[in-house]
Amino acid sequence: MRVRFFSGRFRKRVRKGQRTVEQFSAQTEHTIEEHVFDRIGRLRKVRRFVIGWVLLLVLLIGGVLVQTGLLSNYYQSYKPVPGGMYSEGVLGRFTTANPLFATNAVDATVSRLIFNGLFTYDAQNKLLGDLASDYTVDARGTTYTVHLKPNLTWQDGQPLTSKDVAFTYQTIQNPDVQSPLLSSWQGIQIATPDAHTISFTLPGVLASFPYNLTTGIVPQHLLAKVLPSDLRSADFNTVHPVGAGPFAWHAIAVDGNDPNTQQEQVSLLPFAHYQGGEPKLQSFVVRAYADRDQLIRDLKSKQLTAAQGLNDVPKELMGTKSLVKHNLLLTAETMVFFKTSTGALSDKAVRQALVSSTDITAIITSLHYQTRAVREPFLQGQFAYDSTLTQAPFNVSAATSALEQAGWHVGKDGIRTKDGKPLMIRLTAADTPEYRRVCELIKQQWRQAGVNVNVSLQDSSSFQSTLSSHDYDALLYGISIGADPDVFVYWDSSQADLRAANRLNLSEYKNPAVDAALESGRTRLNPSLRIIKYKPFLQNWQADAPAIGLYQPRVLYLTNGTVAGLVEHPINSAADRFYNVQNWEIRQARVTNN
Repeated sequence: MRVRFFSGRFRKRVRKGQRTVEQFSAQTEHTIEEHVFDRIGRLRKVRRFVIGWVLLLVLLIGGVLVQTGLLSNYYQSYKPVPGGMYSEGVLGRFTTANPLFATNAVDATVSRLIFNGLFTYDAQNKLLGDLASDYTVDARGTTYTVHLKPNLTWQDGQPLTSKDVAFTYQTIQNPDVQSPLLSSWQGIQIATPDAHTISFTLPGVLASFPYNLTTGIVPQHLLAKVLPSDLRSADFNTVHPVGAGPFAWHAIAVDGNDPNTQQEQVSLLPFAHYQGGEPKLQSFVVRAYADRDQLIRDLKSKQLTAAQGLNDVPKELMGTKSLVKHNLLLTAETMVFFKTSTGALSDKAVRQALVSSTDITAIITSLHYQTRAVREPFLQGQFAYDSTLTQAPFNVSAATSALEQAGWHVGKDGIRTKDGKPLMIRLTAADTPEYRRVCELIKQQWRQAGVNVNVSLQDSSSFQSTLSSHDYDALLYGISIGADPDVFVYWDSSQADLRAANRLNLSEYKNPAVDAALESGRTRLNPSLRIIKYKPFLQNWQADAPAIGLYQPRVLYLTNGTVAGLVEHPINSAADRFYNVQNWEIRQARVTNN
C-alpha cells in the first residue's frame, strides 16, 4: 500500500511539472510574438528613423576615431631615439687600433672610434677642442700651451692627465717606435707644468702646428712598460686597446680562413663617461671585408647599416630605395703631376700646353657627383686661395699653338714630334673605376692636341712602389691639403730629394722663389701676412705649370636608411665622418611632442 501511495504522488508531481513547462512555453511564445514579431511589422513604418540613428551613431564613432588619430599625430610623431646596433662595413684588413700606427681605412675607423685627440674638427672643418678646452701661443709664435678639460678619464676608469699627452707625442718622437707621424714631431720639446697643462716648444714658427694635435692620445699607465721597439706588435693594439673616445673595445671575431674572403668583426660599446656625452647607439660593430663583392651583398641584404670604401655606387645597389648616398668632400686635390726633371715634361711649354688641353668641366661631369674644381695649389674657400692666379683655362687652340712654337709639329699619324721623337707621355694612376674614367678622358683630350698618351693603371701594391720611386711621366693622384693651406711638402724642392722623409714633391718641382715663398708663408701666424707671402708661390706655379689641378675628391659613405645626426660636411680624412658619432641615431619611435 505504501508503495502505491508514493508512486501515485510521484506521478502527480511529474504531471504538475509538465503542465508548468507547457504554461511557461506558451507564455514565452506569446511574449516573443507580442514584443518581436508583432513589432517587426511596425519597424517598416519607422525604418528611416532607425536607419538615420544608426548612421548618426556610425558617424559619431568614425569622427571620434579620426579625431583621435589626428590628435595623436599632433601630439606625437616618429622621431629618432637612442639604441640599436650600428654595423659598418669597411674594405680592407684590421691590423691595429693604435692611433700612432693606424693608416689604412679599417684601422683608422676603429682607432677614431676608440681614441680621441686634443682637438678635432666641427661641421665647418674648423678646429674644435676635444680633450683640450683651448690653447694659447706666445708672442714669438713658437710655444703652444694647451689646457685639458676637467675630469677626463680613460675607458678603464683611470684619470687622463697631461702625462698621457706628453707620453703619446714623445713616443711618436722615438725613432724605435717607427710611427708614420715621426716627421711631424721632430725637434719639438714637450713639457707638463701640471696635470692639466701641456706645452709644446717648436724649433721655429709653424702656423699649421695646432692641426697636428688631432692625433689620438694613448694611455701611459698601460704602455709605459712596453719597449718602444715592441710597441707596434703589442697586445694593446689588437686585443684590449683602451682610449678615451666615444666607444670602448668589447671583442674581436675572425670569420673564415681564406685571406681573400676573411672578415674581421670589431665590436665596440658606448663609453658612458665620454667627455662629449654618452653615445646614443647601443653598440658599434666594424666589419672589415677583404672581398668587395661580399661587402656589397651584405649591404644589399641590410646586414650592414653602412659601408665605406666603395668609390662608386655598385650596379647591384642601383635602385635600392633604402640606400642613402653621402658625398663627404675631402679637403684634398686630385691632380695630374708632371715629372718636371726629365723627358718632354721638363719643357715648360709642353706642360703649359697640356694644362690648356685639359677640359676640367668634362672630367667633373664624368664623376657623377658634385664637387669643386681645383685650379691652383690652394682650395677654394681657404684664405690663401687667389682667383686671379689660377692655372690656364681649357683652350685647345692655345695648346696647339704653344706646341707649334716650341717645335712640336704634327706628323701624318696626328702625333707631334720634335727632333725625331714623338710626344708620348706615360700617365700612371691607381686602378679604380674613377681614375680609369678620368685617365680615358685625359687621353682623349690630350690626343686632340697631338699628344700620344699611354695609360698605366696599377694595383695597390704596384702603385705604392711607383709613388716611392717616382717612376712615371705624369701621375694622376690625390693629395691631402687639410684645413690649413700649408703645402710645403708638395712643392718645396727639398721634398723632391731622395733623402726626404716622404718625398711628396711628386712633380720634382724646383724653383728658388717658390721655396722662399713657401717657407715664409708657413712661418707667419697672421693670415693676412701669409696671403702676401704665398703670392710669389702662386705666380710661379701658374707660370711653370708643374701640375694640373682637376677636382676635390670625396668619400662615398653609403647607409641603409637615414642616420640621424650624420650630415654631409667637408672632411680632412675619411675617419672625420665620425666627428659627432656620439649623436648618431638609427632607431625611430612614436614620441610625444614637447
